Amino acid sequence: MKKIVLAGGTGFVGQYLEQKFTEQGYKVIIISRQSGHLNWSNHTGIVHALEGAEMVVNLAGKSVNCRYTEANKREIFDSRMETTEALGTAILNCDNPPPLWINSSTATIYRHAEDRPMTEASGEFGSGFSVEVGKAWEQALFSFKLPTTRQVALRLSIVLGKDGGVMTPYENMVRFGLGGKQGNGKQMFSWIHLEDVYRIILFVRDHDQISGVLNTTSPEPVTNHELMKQLRVAMDRKVGLPATEWMLNIGAVMIGTEPELILKSRWILPERLEQFGFHFTYPTLDKALENILHQ
Repeated sequence: MKKIVLAGGTGFVGQYLEQKFTEQGYKVIIISRQSGHLNWSNHTGIVHALEGAEMVVNLAGKSVNCRYTEANKREIFDSRMETTEALGTAILNCDNPPPLWINSSTATIYRHAEDRPMTEASGEFGSGFSVEVGKAWEQALFSFKLPTTRQVALRLSIVLGKDGGVMTPYENMVRFGLGGKQGNGKQMFSWIHLEDVYRIILFVRDHDQISGVLNTTSPEPVTNHELMKQLRVAMDRKVGLPATEWMLNIGAVMIGTEPELILKSRWILPERLEQFGFHFTYPTLDKALENILHQ
């Protein structure tokens, strides 16, 4: 039986991948801190799981949807570094290591951009905590020199899918009349449909020439103003009150998150994926929302 290892596979993206790969006939082994799965402390068990696996996909890391207290920042950082290093060490100890290691990274590694899009070749890194996490995460992956295992970092943008993730709070905002622009509405919103994340993983598996970093985002980012407009259209809501920056700052404190998650302009294009010939099932936001909300 074909085998895949999903590290940190209990979250929104991981559960979808587990379902899809199981449907494709894979044995899926999940590494997690949750009971019932292979634990991160079990180095021998991780090595055994990786032996003969077709690939390992690492999604592990504390959610950034929280206040950036010193304790939370340390946990966000450590949860990414420690799990990536644990996998690299385990792969080095395999007799028959997986030929492909896909590790999550973040599209937030790029600077706030309202002037031009960021690609893998021409993108500029920003500054601040989120950026430093992204850079250290990728450095942890590529610091391992693995002669027979390809290493790919997926710079994931915001993932949209049914029944979870960011769609839940966005749907609630629109449903309760708060679906207007946020801040000045000019900040770019780079996103990707959950199904295309899965398809990109298959595409990377099937194209041996792909390694390094990949912007994992749709080719058609939109402004925040356009995002909220399309959400209102898709949900048949004519009115949506806007939220100013000061309102978002207060609201973020009340619900325990950071306003950066909404106000940072993420203008990112999947240049390398398109150069390799990948075609998106959901390239535009209207198609993605139609699938998520109505199919």
